[in-house]
Amino acid sequence: MPRYKLTIEYDGAPYAGWQLQAGWRTVQGDLEEAVRQFSGASARVNGCGRTDAGVHALGQVAHLDLHREWRTDTVRDALNAKLKLISARIAVLAAERVDERFDARFSARRRHYLYRILNRRPPSPLLMDHTWHVPRRLDVAAMNAAAEVLIGHHDFSTFRAANCQAKSPVKTLEHLGVARLGDEVQVTTFARSFLHNQVRSMVGSLVEVGLGRWSRDDLERARDARRRDACGPTAPARGLYFVSVDY
Repeated sequence: MPRYKLTIEYDGAPYAGWQLQAGWRTVQGDLEEAVRQFSGASARVNGCGRTDAGVHALGQVAHLDLHREWRTDTVRDALNAKLKLISARIAVLAAERVDERFDARFSARRRHYLYRILNRRPPSPLLMDHTWHVPRRLDVAAMNAAAEVLIGHHDFSTFRAANCQAKSPVKTLEHLGVARLGDEVQVTTFARSFLHNQVRSMVGSLVEVGLGRWSRDDLERARDARRRDACGPTAPARGLYFVSVDY
């Protein structure tokens, strides 16, 4: 069966996350319905990462096996035509023919995430589902300096969800940076893999630094505590974006 790699953009606001869940609308579920309507057969769409409810994607990657060969532009355009009828919140940006050994999840070498914080006094009706509104001005320089203590090979138990299914809390964080773009503060990060809620937990703790409630040393102590209760508040899902994957 021919295998295809899909690059997908979606607005996660109306979804209960990527993964199929009985009784809930999910990104994977809508994509698989579009595949069924297009191809006339069911196929599993295997994603690179399982984003939570409300999390968005600029470049989620998935693979699927179709029962016959199609031109890649036909796969892309036909899926988008069906998705317009099912959900205007998902688009297939590209479809590529790949070797059957390619696996969207296990072939990935690096995953990139972005977290967007609207940092101004007034809220934004247009961005309410796509950013975390923090009305008090954040000290981006302090946040960026504190972020350095999380970069590298660490036990991230403090920043791990209680229901995380990863075998080990030890991860290697390659990058974590904070920058201001006008009224928006953006946190960018990448690593081979992340724990469940790790990015949102790190962002929530960095905001504590930005508000002056925590210092860089406080963040380092939280990291070394290796306890979930040492973490700052978990940032809301609506500000998180799965940006891209390196293979």
